Amino acid sequence: MLLLDPSKKMSFNRCIRDGDLVIVYERHDTMKAVKVCENSVLQNRFGVFKHSDWIGKPFGSKVFSNKGGFVYLLAPTPELWTLVLSHRTQILYIADISFVIMYLEIVPGCLVLESGTGSGSLTTSLARAVAPTGHVYTFDFHEQRAASAREDFERTGINTLVTVGVRDIQGEGFPDEFFGLADSVFLDLPQPWLAIPSAGKMLKQDGILCSFSPCIEQVQRSCETLRSNFTDIRTFEILLRTYEIREWKMDCSKVDDDRSVASPPCKRRQPSGEGSMGDNPSSPAVMARPSAEARGHTGYLTFARLEHVS
Repeated sequence: MLLLDPSKKMSFNRCIRDGDLVIVYERHDTMKAVKVCENSVLQNRFGVFKHSDWIGKPFGSKVFSNKGGFVYLLAPTPELWTLVLSHRTQILYIADISFVIMYLEIVPGCLVLESGTGSGSLTTSLARAVAPTGHVYTFDFHEQRAASAREDFERTGINTLVTVGVRDIQGEGFPDEFFGLADSVFLDLPQPWLAIPSAGKMLKQDGILCSFSPCIEQVQRSCETLRSNFTDIRTFEILLRTYEIREWKMDCSKVDDDRSVASPPCKRRQPSGEGSMGDNPSSPAVMARPSAEARGHTGYLTFARLEHVS
């Protein structure tokens, strides 16, 4: 959980306690969130892990099972929580989230409005960005989804930084109580142009709005609405390419015209001498290639700044 120490700063600089939420890390694509209970166990392909062995260890510890297998116990940071949370809706991932926080100029103490909450992936990162003195007010029209998000925020310890409301922002707009108070507004709605007029009233002078849309037609219509009282309108598509870095055994003595994928060719030999490849024809080399699992298009991010009215 995103723990707040007495000075209201988020911190994981303490040992794991009974009742804490930890991320059990097996490998980069196999993680799960687990609540620590002293009398419970975790069973997986590596064996049986006793929760009682975890208590008192610092986050990041390597723990062993009855069979000698191991996992790592990681702190539930927003980055890791995004990878393990329950997907009630399509979520924003790290590349989009980091871009949103940067371009919305969110810093500690900001008041941020969000619609809709969805699975809470972005909300968790927004909470960390505004902590310790800011606040995120997030709205979803679906009551059960909002209730599930509240439970998740309690599990991750950010419920003091986030307030979840049930409201149809497209139809009703944001509550009047936020008129002129919001530093930033984020919209993730099927028809964001319906909520833009209300969002403009909630923003402070020079405040920034961001709208996430999967389709370019949504972007076009939103931009038409934004031109009435917003400036500096820009749209981005964030594409992230992940690379796999592995060590290969390169047998340069056997390289011929029938080169195989499993044994990459030796492009050049080192000069003769100590440690040269000629003395060691089977030499390890680090190779990089794009990951086959890289995500493609997620959506478009449109940003606009409220025009200053003198």
